[in-house]
Amino acid sequence: MLIHLVDNPEEVKIEIIEEERGTTFLIHVHPDDMGKVIGKKGSVINAIRSIAKIRALKEGIRPYITLAEPAKETI
Repeated sequence: MLIHLVDNPEEVKIEIIEEERGTTFLIHVHPDDMGKVIGKKGSVINAIRSIAKIRALKEGIRPYITLAEPAKETI
């Protein structure tokens, strides 16, 4: 789903972190695509969270969807 929202689909990575409280899905995207994934007032990322929650609850998982901060370039 995410690869269709961004201009750099080859840079979309989802890191899955199993924790006691639930499963964290850490989304990595190209820095230029951050705004598209977040959306106006967070509408896109909130929609992604809603869809993921519905899907995960069917599987008995408590999902946490997090958008990773882009790596800062060092000079």
